[in-house]
Amino acid sequence: MIDLVKEKRERAIVVGVAAKNTTRAQEEEYLQELVLLADTAGADVLHTVLQVKDRFDSAYYIGKGKVEQIAQMCKDDDISLVIFDDDLSPAQVRNLEQTIERKIIDRSGLILDIFASRAKTNEAKTQVELAQLNYMLPRLTRMWTHLSKQYGGIGTKGPGETQIETDRRMIRERIATLKEKLERIATQRSTQRKGRKEFHNISLVGYTNVGKSTLLNTLSDSNVFVENRLFATLDPTTRLVSLDASTQAMLTDTVGFIRKLPHHLVASFKSTLEEVVEADILLHVVDLSHPQMQEQIDVVKSTIHDLGAAHKPVIYVFNKVDAVEDRTIIKNLQATYEPSVFISAHRGINILGFKEMLVTMIHSSFTEMTFTVSNADYRTISQLHDLTEIVSQTYDENDIIIIARVSEKVKERVEKIVRSIK
Repeated sequence: MIDLVKEKRERAIVVGVAAKNTTRAQEEEYLQELVLLADTAGADVLHTVLQVKDRFDSAYYIGKGKVEQIAQMCKDDDISLVIFDDDLSPAQVRNLEQTIERKIIDRSGLILDIFASRAKTNEAKTQVELAQLNYMLPRLTRMWTHLSKQYGGIGTKGPGETQIETDRRMIRERIATLKEKLERIATQRSTQRKGRKEFHNISLVGYTNVGKSTLLNTLSDSNVFVENRLFATLDPTTRLVSLDASTQAMLTDTVGFIRKLPHHLVASFKSTLEEVVEADILLHVVDLSHPQMQEQIDVVKSTIHDLGAAHKPVIYVFNKVDAVEDRTIIKNLQATYEPSVFISAHRGINILGFKEMLVTMIHSSFTEMTFTVSNADYRTISQLHDLTEIVSQTYDENDIIIIARVSEKVKERVEKIVRSIK
């Protein structure tokens, strides 16, 4: 008989600093997002602490007096975890741990912990481990005690527990091995993409938890995992979607973006994010009901730019239109973001109009071509029917004159077929 023990949720404090170009209101919003991240990781946040300073404290991130105040709050409310909204240096973590005497993690560490718990496939686990080791390497000195048996829970999942006895050389060797493994995975993905070359590849991009997976389910009538939490989806999921009677496309759901996403995490998930780079069209899904919608749009646009995909055709898909009462917002957004469509993926509102817009964009890349093929050349006729959209067929003695629309995806392949019959 096996006893299943549910992991106890930790009690936590989240801490942020409004410094430099960040306003108090912005940092309060960041902290609310940090609370959601903590909840996803399995912690209950009892307090949020925000300090307004001209600059970050090099020794403690926040002022020494505020650190002592947090230490007292931890003792009073039996809090075991303190989460900081920005990346901390190894020296800052060491100083904070010595004063607060509790487990200290930063935003990157928290996101990595969530990714470690959500990774299901071999690829996702490999990418998460690589990101964790890159994160651990400069912090190795403190990790020897920080990840010892005195601590558990959030911030210690994955390779942290198994790498305590390693040194920097062994970690670097492991990083090199993981990179080679991901390169092989990237090659496999490239081969898979070649196998679906005749279809338009469309990627769903957007801030985390805006409804990308729900939209994929609605368009493909599938059951991709959906949860109202941050980072419910880590692995890219691809489905063949019928947009109308004659148009199909491969639609891929990708990992959600977020503010202050660690650079080493983006680098580790390169093979996953290549789906964005290789896509023919990007569907930028936006939560229309979110109070920080504009900033989320900017974060996603910036990430797409960093990935080298800013030149891709984009449709702005404003989701959750049913949750918005002020219709003037829609008019303003239509004027700002073109092309754009307003839908509810959950309730199926305006999905037909969205499909029509997508088909129009796909067909705008088609070229009309004319082919003269012998009546007896059944193989070539069949290939043209499979690869192109036939506009008309006219019979002329022993030949068939075919007028067809050819997408850029298969134009080279079609031209090769036609050259072979001349």
